[in-house]
Amino acid sequence: MNKRVLRYTGRSLIIFSVLIAIYFITAFCCSRITINANPVNAKEVDIYMMTNGVHTDIIVPAVSSEIDWTKEIPYHNSLKADSSYHYLAMGWGDKQFYLETPEFSDLKLSNALLAISGLSTSAMHTTYYKNIKEDENCIKIMISKTQYQQLVRYILNSFKKDDSGHLIVVQSNIHYDIGDAFYEAKGSYSIFKTCNTWANAALKSCGQRSCLWTIFDTGIFLKYE
Repeated sequence: MNKRVLRYTGRSLIIFSVLIAIYFITAFCCSRITINANPVNAKEVDIYMMTNGVHTDIIVPAVSSEIDWTKEIPYHNSLKADSSYHYLAMGWGDKQFYLETPEFSDLKLSNALLAISGLSTSAMHTTYYKNIKEDENCIKIMISKTQYQQLVRYILNSFKKDDSGHLIVVQSNIHYDIGDAFYEAKGSYSIFKTCNTWANAALKSCGQRSCLWTIFDTGIFLKYE
């Protein structure tokens, strides 16, 4: 009996290891396949991609002729942001993970497992910035107004809305920054849809260089080296 249990356990571990290997190999290969390799951009609106080394945000003008984000994401929902903050970063992710893991040192195995299970709710993390500095972790992309409108529609469709059609702020005292706030979002985080999958899809939505599919930020930023 013990030998049979050990045999089944060994086979299960081998199968699990193979599935994990297939998952990461597929993710790597798909992230190297480029969608919209040569976009035609009119260079009318500046947007940015920013990573902290793990998570990708999309950054847009706080106010433009296409949309005034401050009406739906008011400054007063942050701690100190005001009209001198001209840019808005937005990223999608697991709600519980966002609220309980402001620093990686706060990471709990239970939160990580719940996040990848696809069973929990999601949130949009929004952060106002006064200025944006380009570097290896923050890349500027110039797009047309039409492309920006497409991006706006994608982002807005990621938020949950109340009966009046307004975005729903998460009732929490958690802030990562003086200019940030959390909002209820659609969908569930999983091993197949991560924060970077969302950001990659945002780029696809407006015809920019992107990955066929990615779970990490690396594949996205390789397209813009």
